[in-house]
Amino acid sequence: MKIRKGNTEAEILLRGGYLYSFTVNGKDVILRGNLYKPTRGGMALLIPYANRVKDGEYEFDGIKYSLPKNKEGNAIHGLVLDGAFEVVDKKDDSLTLQYLLKHDGYPSTLLCKVNYKVDENTLSVTISVTNTGERRAPLTVGAHPYFIISNDWEIFASTDVKQCVMKDKIPTGDLVSSKFEHREYDDCFLINGDIQLKSSYSSILIKRENMPFVQVYTGVKGALAIEPMSGAPDAYHNGLGLKVLNSKEEANFSFQIFVERI
Repeated sequence: MKIRKGNTEAEILLRGGYLYSFTVNGKDVILRGNLYKPTRGGMALLIPYANRVKDGEYEFDGIKYSLPKNKEGNAIHGLVLDGAFEVVDKKDDSLTLQYLLKHDGYPSTLLCKVNYKVDENTLSVTISVTNTGERRAPLTVGAHPYFIISNDWEIFASTDVKQCVMKDKIPTGDLVSSKFEHREYDDCFLINGDIQLKSSYSSILIKRENMPFVQVYTGVKGALAIEPMSGAPDAYHNGLGLKVLNSKEEANFSFQIFVERI
């Protein structure tokens, strides 16, 4: 489904609530989606955990849960990638979708809503999660956009940057001061301010609300993932940014992508 305003257009798929494309002046801002590997292009939604959960297992309120594992032996990228979202509201410039998440590896049921809205040179994304079950539940939320870049890319942060100390791609819970360099990344950062991604291809500004963590990933040629997240990878164990959502409680998260130049 497409939404448009002026020179700005986005295409969203019902499967996974997935942002397949985002263009300004007919030029792709993000790498077009990969229908077979949704976290290798486009922008996947990461609910109810963002990136990895160590060993695909965790304990919550005295109960042990098991999640689907990848080849590393960890859970990754949440439980809604294949979810059949349904349309709640559609306008020329905005789309709201929802999905009811139920899974044996999760303590409760979650009503997940996402709103996409375009304006001139801008994409706004709002994610709302309501615990509709009877048990409280752990929650982190994220999104996985791949921005197209040229080789001279640079990342800038408007505030201090703290980097998660990692062991086997899993944050230990410790944070250290850091700065961005032009190198390979699969790392998580705590950044309370705005983030700017510049290259000869484009200049992008990302603003976030209730999503202070960011995963940066360089593993796809010609693109760079800057992933807004409410909590760090493996927050179910390390507690970094973890939200415990009580029964009937709602939590809201949002971010905006401003295309300053393309």
